[in-house]
Amino acid sequence: MKLTLYQVDAFTDGLFGGNPAAVIPLKKWLDTELLQKIALENNLSETVFFVPSEKKGVDYDIRWFTPVVEINLCGHATLASAYILFDILEKKKRKLVFHSQSGPLIIRKEKSRFLMDFPSWKPERVADYPAELSRILNGAEITGVYRYRDLLVELQDEEAVKKCAPDFTLMKKHVDKMIITAPGKEVDFVSRFFAPGAGINEDPVTGSAHSQLIPFWSEKSGKKKMLARQLSERGGTVYCEQLNAERVIIGGTCVFYMKGVITLP
Repeated sequence: MKLTLYQVDAFTDGLFGGNPAAVIPLKKWLDTELLQKIALENNLSETVFFVPSEKKGVDYDIRWFTPVVEINLCGHATLASAYILFDILEKKKRKLVFHSQSGPLIIRKEKSRFLMDFPSWKPERVADYPAELSRILNGAEITGVYRYRDLLVELQDEEAVKKCAPDFTLMKKHVDKMIITAPGKEVDFVSRFFAPGAGINEDPVTGSAHSQLIPFWSEKSGKKKMLARQLSERGGTVYCEQLNAERVIIGGTCVFYMKGVITLP
């Protein structure tokens, strides 16, 4: 069996920036164990698979895998999938509907930008968080702690987010996934995303984290439309909009890196 693999850098205008994703179109689902092994072999933060959907009003069913686990939502790999479909496989399309574990995901193309209609996951302030949190973040001063899917930790400013040097060994003992965030200097907000429990110490650019970050910062700033920057080593820019209480728009651009063939027994 041979599968086509595309690799795309998402949330960036330049090659070797943003977050790389492996995109593998399928005609039908393969065994989950095999999908996980392919993701492990690729060794990127996410490998995404999609198949033509039999559901009414849906184009494709989509699933995402880190090297060690399947996850329920991934923004950058969805963005990369939309790039492959819009720009290579189905050039006449201007709208796509994916079905996922997190419900319907609608993606539109506007010029070179892809706009994803994602769920809005407003995090709520929590008091029940690891006592070791400050130590996990190497003494960073914490402004507030919130949670929806992931623990969201607000820090004082952009420099605090940029300079934070987490203890990933300690983090993995207490927290699977964590976002740190603060107001930005030249953008509305900045963030970083850590997922040692999913086999990724730091993710370069995390679309799904913005399902939490957008409602969080929209409420704090009073803005519906915002620009965000994820401050990983590769870095990435995310266009953000709070549509309503249920949905957000997460937008970005992509750069094509390669096309290859996977040969399976």
